[in-house]
Amino acid sequence: MTNMVPTTITPQQVVNNKENLEDYSEDNMIEGFKKFIARGQMIDMAVGVVMGGAVTTVVNAIVKSFINPLIAMIFGKPDMDNLLAFTVNGATISFGAILGSLLNFLIIAVAIYFCIVLPINKFRDFTKKHAAEATEDEAPELSPEDQTIALLTEIRDQLAQKNGETTTDTSKNSASQN
Repeated sequence: MTNMVPTTITPQQVVNNKENLEDYSEDNMIEGFKKFIARGQMIDMAVGVVMGGAVTTVVNAIVKSFINPLIAMIFGKPDMDNLLAFTVNGATISFGAILGSLLNFLIIAVAIYFCIVLPINKFRDFTKKHAAEATEDEAPELSPEDQTIALLTEIRDQLAQKNGETTTDTSKNSASQN
């Protein structure tokens, strides 16, 4: 294979590409960064990160104050970290810690689904339903033939107005020609 990158750049190549270099000026880069930050997706992502931190705090409190005491009542241990744990050659494997993390994940997933995703989906369905009803009320759906006839009628009326005739005059003329 041959090397596709030139090993030397001539002054003429720099002059010819000067307009392309202006795209990478500091002002354009700052403007591009401002546009990137101002996009809705970036703001949504920031809100998601903050909400994730808040939900994690709530879930940790539920696990520490409610679930761990329930586990202590059932298994006699205050948390699941040492539950189902065994040590081999100085290495401890704890299935209880894994179960505790899975339980935290499930609680977070349930909280996010029922508190955030489900209400948003219901709201979207509600707005789509009402938007569809509003458009149905505004104009009935016409068949392609009816749309063509309506368009041709509009064109005829505009041409008649442009020529100084009325639509009744053109309809009389077309009737007398038949």
